Amino acid sequence: MSDETNVAADELRLFIERIERLEEEKKGIADDIKDVYAEAKANGYDTSIMKTIVKLRAMEPHKRQEIDALLETYRNALGIA
Repeated sequence: MSDETNVAADELRLFIERIERLEEEKKGIADDIKDVYAEAKANGYDTSIMKTIVKLRAMEPHKRQEIDALLETYRNALGIA
């Protein structure tokens, strides 16, 4: 193997190892989030509503307003108060 190939292989290996470490961290964080939802559920909270709130809070305000308007339009069309 040439020096250039070795350097490229080393760089690729480092990228892969970094990604693997981040994937492990991501799994750990996902497990932590799952634990928080389980704790909230044990305390009587509706976790599906909590997940919806988390998604809404992550949205840009204009996007959230657009969704609210469409939801209201659809509810009115179907006669849902």
